Order: sequence, then C-alpha cells, then structure tokens
Amino acid sequence: MRIFISTGEVSGDLQGALLAAALARQAQKRGLALEMVGLGGDRMAAAGVDLVAHTTAISGFGILESLPVVLPAVKARRKAEQHIKNHPPDLLILIDYEGFNSGLGAYCKRLFPQTPVVYYIAPQLWVWNPFPGKAEMLVNLCDRIFAIFPEEARYFGNLGGNVTWVGHPLLDRMTAAPSRAAARDQLGIPAAQTAIALVPASRPQEIKTLWPIIAAAAQGIQQAQPGVKFWIPVSVPAFRPALEGAIAQYDLKAEIVEGNSLTVLAAADLAITKSGTVSLELALLKVPQVVVYRMTWLTIWVARTIFNLKIPYVSPANLLLMENIVPELIQENATPEKIVQASLALLNQPQRREQMNQDYGRMRSQMGELGVCDRTAAGILDLIPQP
Repeated sequence: MRIFISTGEVSGDLQGALLAAALARQAQKRGLALEMVGLGGDRMAAAGVDLVAHTTAISGFGILESLPVVLPAVKARRKAEQHIKNHPPDLLILIDYEGFNSGLGAYCKRLFPQTPVVYYIAPQLWVWNPFPGKAEMLVNLCDRIFAIFPEEARYFGNLGGNVTWVGHPLLDRMTAAPSRAAARDQLGIPAAQTAIALVPASRPQEIKTLWPIIAAAAQGIQQAQPGVKFWIPVSVPAFRPALEGAIAQYDLKAEIVEGNSLTVLAAADLAITKSGTVSLELALLKVPQVVVYRMTWLTIWVARTIFNLKIPYVSPANLLLMENIVPELIQENATPEKIVQASLALLNQPQRREQMNQDYGRMRSQMGELGVCDRTAAGILDLIPQP
C-alpha cells in the first residue's frame, strides 16, 4: 500500500510524523505492507516517510510574506506531481498547508479519479474564509475530512462533506511532555527562578515581524522584575543568529534551547508566544500565555479593506471555546508596552492565572479523547481498497 502525505511548515511536519507513526502501527496490526512517501521535514523522515522534498522552510502567511517561498513551493509541487504521476498512490493525505495542498489534491484527482483524497487538519475556513466557494471546493475534492475541532466538523458537514471528528492530535503528543518539576530539573532551573518562555517564530517572516517586538517586551519585563530569566526553544536552527543578536542588543538574561521545545514550555511560569500549535501546547501544559501576532501592512490592509475580514480569534485555545481565554495582541496591539502589561498581570495576579487555568480545563473538554492519531490512521486505512 502506497500512501502519499503532503504537508509543510514546522507544525505540519510534527502532525505528519505523529500520523505516519500511527499509520505504521495500524498497518502492522492489519498485516499490511505500507510505503509512505511525501512532503514534510525531519520528523516525518524519522517516522518512516520517504521525502520527495523538504517543505518545513517553505512557509509564509500573507502576501508579501509569501513571496520569498513562491519559487521553492513551485519546485516542491513539481517534484510531488511527478512522483505521483510515476508512482500512483493508493491514497493521498493532505495535512494543513491549504494553498499548496488543494492544488496537489486536485492534480491527483485529475490523473487518478479513484484514488481517495483525505484532508487531515483542514484549513480553518470555519473561522475565516475570504473566498466564496472555497470550502465547497474542498468538500468536493476530499473523499473524507478528519476534523480536529468540533466546529470544523460541523462546518464541513453542513456543506455536505464526509467528515469524521477524531479530536486533536496534540492530546497524543502531550503524553510525552515532562512534568514541570522534571522539565525544570532537566534545564537546571532553580525552584525559585521565574522562567519565561519566548516562542517568536516557526516561519522566517515571524523572525522579522514578531521577534523584535517580543525581545523588546522581554527587556521591559526584565527591568520590572530583574529576577526573571528567558528560555527560547528553537524549531529552525537558521533562526539562531537573529535570536542571539536581539539577546545581545536588549541585554537579556536568556538561553536558547534547540530540539527540546516541550521541555522548555513545561518548565515555564509564563510564555510569550506566536499564535499556532505552540499556543495549544501551552494550554494543555496549563502554562499562562500571552499570544502575539503581526502581518505586513499590505496583508492586513487587503484583509480588512478588500475582504472585510473579521477574525474572532487567532489562537487555538480561544478558537476551541470561541472565548477570549488567553490575551491576544494582534497587529497594532502587538507592542512591547502592551506585551509587558499583559505579562506582568499574569505573573503578579494569582486570580488571573487561576481563571486561565480553569478556562484551560473547559478547553480541554472540547478536544476529544486520547488515541487521536491511531483513530485517524485506522479510518484512513479503511478507505484504501483491499487487494
């Protein structure tokens, strides 16, 4: 059985690896020989996926932000299409990475109409959808959508999609997270030390738009509370020079940690983070957080002026409940001063931390049960015609 898995960005590589490992387990239970190929990163390769192209660095959200990755994305797409043409898959799995994956799915369907196409972690069109008909096109493309949010399942189901809600795969990943005490012991953080995680980027654009703001805010927090120390998990080693430059510029008491993000997050008293998967990881670890995000002026102008977009929330923790359970500082509100204010409030006001912790509990109840990846993998293998 040959399965082609397509994803991009750091978070997609993580989810692809978790799913690939589950597919291997489920195939072994069924006595199936399984070949997995696709697009992704080092984690997927380690999970047994033969990579046609490496796509974790091919990521951009927005107009100007996406320009540098257009040519690499075109090259990766051509490699993927050529591989699919020469080695027809028994099933195609699309994970997130919407603009790229929709086109690849359509290409596969044109060549091999009988090949099932599955979307897992579908684009968040249920939150914001600037293009009429886009969600319907996705529903028509996919033989099955495995939804990770309840509202996502309802949205695509109401459009006629063949949808299965499986729960959120981070539940499975977090079983490997260390306790707070174990994480702090591993990093050498004293019990009395206030540790703050800074998580500015998984995309190159975010190092430019978010890291300078977060670094300046960290300086403000350090001036207000000199005893704090900052820990910065790095998902992309190429980001390290920019991180080190700002640490020196703002004279931060900070330490960079590569390849150990869950340990850094679990050890933290507070996190200042970009929106995305990491925000949900922090919520599941019950770490107070301030979410920050900025896009270029052109992207935000087009979104607000031409498409009249009104996005209720950007962090998964808030999206699950459609409530403001963690502070979000977006665009013009993403200033060092406001980040400092929100961070100090969480550090110094126990009632705010307690309220956030209770809200995290309500959020967790909307995420399903453990075993998400294996349930999804079993459902996927059920779609492949048996010999």
